[in-house]
Amino acid sequence: MLEPLPVFPLNTVVFPGVTVPLHVFEDRYRALVHHLLTISDKPQRLFGIVAIREGYEVGAHGVQSLHRVGCVVQMTSVLPHADGRFDIEVVGRHRMRLDSLDTSGTYLVGEVEQLTEEPPAGPDAVPEAQRTRETFELYRRRLGDLRGGEVLDVELPQDPTFLSYTLAATCLLNLQERQALLEAESALDRLLMLRHALLEEMRAMRAVPSLPATEVARTGWSPN
Repeated sequence: MLEPLPVFPLNTVVFPGVTVPLHVFEDRYRALVHHLLTISDKPQRLFGIVAIREGYEVGAHGVQSLHRVGCVVQMTSVLPHADGRFDIEVVGRHRMRLDSLDTSGTYLVGEVEQLTEEPPAGPDAVPEAQRTRETFELYRRRLGDLRGGEVLDVELPQDPTFLSYTLAATCLLNLQERQALLEAESALDRLLMLRHALLEEMRAMRAVPSLPATEVARTGWSPN
């Protein structure tokens, strides 16, 4: 079932359960924050974040096209500035699919469909999560050895679904790789994709040990 929801296009991918800080300075998105602040029930201060396929967040050319699968987020904190800008923090709630977009108002509004995801079940769920967790720890240690210190030191959840989302947000992946992970149909698919990406990255590190492939072929995750 489709429902209207404010939409915020970004040059990044946001995942359920992951907290992201955002700096809001463009008029259209300031208007969105003002709208959210009129909602007294804070858990209902919701909007959708979708990654930009072509174009830019701001500027004369702006957004040309968007990915259809994004994430519904809740604004959990807001810091207004005297010049009208905001620093806000959001947390991902669940995935969504964008069906259409209305650009006529003071902020963008999409018709969106909530995407549900069944919890992983069966004998493969826990072993696959453990294998992916172990692969990430090996990747983290090797990357830390190359960079000369601790990197990507995060607390990983036990739940396979939120583990897949946390790793997707943490690993040094580009936007296209993150988008593919967000669109994956199940947590097990996502974990398998992550493990494959990390193994490929470690092979690249061995091939060019003086310069991690993350410095050459990856785009660091940025909320703006």
